[in-house]
Amino acid sequence: MAFEHEKRTALRLLEGIELGTMTTGESFRELSDADPVLVYFIFKWLRKRYRDHDAGPGVLGRLADLCNEHRSLTRRAKGGEDDPIVGWFESSYKYKDLNSEEFIDIIVEKLEG
Repeated sequence: MAFEHEKRTALRLLEGIELGTMTTGESFRELSDADPVLVYFIFKWLRKRYRDHDAGPGVLGRLADLCNEHRSLTRRAKGGEDDPIVGWFESSYKYKDLNSEEFIDIIVEKLEG
């Protein structure tokens, strides 16, 4: 499968926030170098997936801490919001219907392809 390294890296970033396996500083350093569209997608998937989920307070709390401590990431994500890939994805898929691996596979294939 194409882009395996990129997919592993993107999944590690998403799960670092989702599962709390990365500190806020680690997440910031990694996401600072990531494609703004990928940052947007990761933040949006976490928000949509965990809005009404039992684990939501923990996951969304980590995301809020990251965004509040590092406002540049919020601006970075906002910069990716208007990319045509976002429109394509949001007209074709629902964030909540995809687990993290499925989501990252689709996004990275589209971004890198």
